[in-house]
Amino acid sequence: MTHHDDAPSARTATYTILTTGYTLSTGPGVAATVSYVRDGDRHVIVDPGMVASRDRILGPLADLGLGPDDITDVVLSHHHPDNTMNVGLFGRARVHDHKAIYENDQWTDRDAEGHELAPSLRLIRTPGHSPEDITLLAGTDTGVVAFVGDLWWRPNGPVEDPVAPDHTVLKDSRLRVLATADVIVPGHGPAFPADDTAPI
Repeated sequence: MTHHDDAPSARTATYTILTTGYTLSTGPGVAATVSYVRDGDRHVIVDPGMVASRDRILGPLADLGLGPDDITDVVLSHHHPDNTMNVGLFGRARVHDHKAIYENDQWTDRDAEGHELAPSLRLIRTPGHSPEDITLLAGTDTGVVAFVGDLWWRPNGPVEDPVAPDHTVLKDSRLRVLATADVIVPGHGPAFPADDTAPI
């Protein structure tokens, strides 16, 4: 099953990985890979999770000339605290998950599948690590970047995610991402190519 139609319609997004995460096997603790994505007037943070210090998020953001109140949207790939812990830093943002958009005291139900934040930014459902996983696909001038949360923790997988309720579902979602993406940004490690070296 191919999903080449998953790709965003535009290629105007840019992105910066603010902090590269790690897990107990690769670091002294657990930290999320936190990313900043821009398309036009949308300033998006992906997975503002656990970090050694909030400066690991806010420092690189300040280097881009941005403060927390400049962020218009936060995308939560799934609802595990290690990927959501610092969502409160961005008090003016709309927060997106698999089923709704949350802003101040407003809860708006909507399915993430196919939802466009901007012409170059599209959400798709990619369950596997948890039932509610979503991926942000960003069209950039060098290709499609997939911010996948813990669909992959890091470049080496793990192939068999010990948390995944159903590895078949996980593999199907991984294959869907690989059919569209050129680069994968995982939940707890550096970006890696979306090619046949990606663990599935």
